[in-house]
Amino acid sequence: MARKKKLGSRLRWAAAVLLLALLAAGFGWWHLINWTPDRTQYPVQGVLIGAGDGQPDFRALKAIGADFAYLEASSGSDAQDASFARNYAASRKAGLRVGAIHAFDPCVPADGQSANFVTIVPRVTDLLPPAIELGKNTDGCETKVRDASVESELMTFVNQVENHVGKPVLLKISPEFEDRFDFAGRFERNLWLTRTRIEPTYAGRPWALWTANEGLRNEAGETPVRWVVVR
Repeated sequence: MARKKKLGSRLRWAAAVLLLALLAAGFGWWHLINWTPDRTQYPVQGVLIGAGDGQPDFRALKAIGADFAYLEASSGSDAQDASFARNYAASRKAGLRVGAIHAFDPCVPADGQSANFVTIVPRVTDLLPPAIELGKNTDGCETKVRDASVESELMTFVNQVENHVGKPVLLKISPEFEDRFDFAGRFERNLWLTRTRIEPTYAGRPWALWTANEGLRNEAGETPVRWVVVR
């Protein structure tokens, strides 16, 4: 009988410990998906929006604290976000500052990519600095591309886009791309880095923009958004 009581007590303690662990994990998950950086430290915050985000309510996003919206506009030499024009108009109407993003394809020459970008992004003075997303490497290219040539094409693309918009670009570099090409230290442009909850350091120098939460749950809608802060 004593052994049964002792076993029962151990099982109850184990169940209690497991319950506490589950509650702690649940709270940690809830905190993570609802977390944004402290506004006293980062007073300017905003969102990153693309086709996968549906039809965002930009007025609602502004109401919860977004000051700006970066919109995915184009990719490579021929892909464009079909929702860009709608999102551009809606975000400006909501009173948000707006920026555009091009996903750079190292498999494709710069000329075609810059032509793709300038045909969809308007040339207006109040547009935020355009961002070039650097996440794709050369492994999947149909025609072999040397890593050394990527830097030359990227610099050509940067110059062409900057001539179009009249201001320096941002380099939105993924950890994998930086690990492969080590561009951050060689390009004198402001950086946009990504890491949920923990400030990223993988570029080896300070960032200007930080995607601080890649899946923020919020009152503005059912779809999580990517939340960005400015240093």
